[in-house]
Amino acid sequence: MYANLISVAELAPLVEAGTVAVFDCRDDLMRPGWGREAYLEGHVPGAVYVDLGKDLSGPPITDQGRHPMPSEDALVALFSRLGIAPGMQVVAYDQRDGSIAARMWWLLRYLRHDAVAVLAGGYPAWQRAGLGVAEGDERRQAASFRGEAQRERLAVMDDLPSAARIVDARHAARYRGESEPIDPVAGHIPGARNLPFMENLDEDGQFLTREQVRANFQQALEGTPAAQAVYSCGSGVTACHLVLAAHWAGLPEGRVYVGSFSEWTRDASRPVATGRDPGHF
Repeated sequence: MYANLISVAELAPLVEAGTVAVFDCRDDLMRPGWGREAYLEGHVPGAVYVDLGKDLSGPPITDQGRHPMPSEDALVALFSRLGIAPGMQVVAYDQRDGSIAARMWWLLRYLRHDAVAVLAGGYPAWQRAGLGVAEGDERRQAASFRGEAQRERLAVMDDLPSAARIVDARHAARYRGESEPIDPVAGHIPGARNLPFMENLDEDGQFLTREQVRANFQQALEGTPAAQAVYSCGSGVTACHLVLAAHWAGLPEGRVYVGSFSEWTRDASRPVATGRDPGHF
């Protein structure tokens, strides 16, 4: 079972044998529709497209963020429609760094489906290996997905004041409030430390060694046990990438604050910190 990352060399024989369910999660927040267009032009053979906004997000029930987390029932219905049977090996990939694919990885694990991995290096790694690609739309036969929510993996806004450590996955400039291309307010949740998810990757979108990733977490956690961490980002997407990185490095996973900064800033009365100082509630 592959439970965090899978390489192109490991995935290729599984695709050829038809013993894996592959999902293309490519997306670009600045270019709506780009991910599906890229998928139709070329994808890993057998891969089914999964849309971040339409499939991996849902109505604002659990949270009020920019990409609300789907309900448990909605996720079971989605994964059934996608043909994910109990125990089936699932692989998700995106355009390179796994930042979108990690959302699907985390949602499946939230429902106790642990046989799920992210393709290291994403679709470009598959292309660089010179492996065959497919064009057009593909579908899988529906299955009866069975899952049960593990709510201990989840953090909501009311959990933040008591969180031992909040870790923000966004780029440093967004964390410090120097730029904000998406949300109306710049900065970070008071008390949050910054560990940009990209700092766990090399220039090809491949994860650094486990030792290097553990060192990054140790610096951000500042002595807090990893199991007590709450991971945040802009809308609960790249926060999942930090959980993936922790799992890859052999650390306890912590929780994801699914609403993240986009939910936090919906109420103008909530404080926002800027600069390198994590600030305080």
